[in-house]
Amino acid sequence: MNISVLTPDKEVFYGSIRSVKVPGSMGQFQVLNNHAPIVSSLDKGTVEIVTAEGEHRYFNAESGSLETATDSGKKISYEISGGFVEVLNNEVSLLVTGI
Repeated sequence: MNISVLTPDKEVFYGSIRSVKVPGSMGQFQVLNNHAPIVSSLDKGTVEIVTAEGEHRYFNAESGSLETATDSGKKISYEISGGFVEVLNNEVSLLVTGI
């Protein structure tokens, strides 16, 4: 499963993942491989990504740039103030604010 996490001014994560937990407006939910198609608004909270085997790029706040890694099972979290999620055919798109 692949994910793209975008803010209005940058891409903060792209790559292969095992799962992602998001703060949906009706409560937190998790997206796993072969999840049913969904579009949902997101509330303020934490996005938790668990990486899968394969390449992924993530925004490193310390360096201020995108870095590439291949770690499987790495947990990456982002605090967001809201946004939207779309899941379709094992592709997850997060459009978020507040990172």
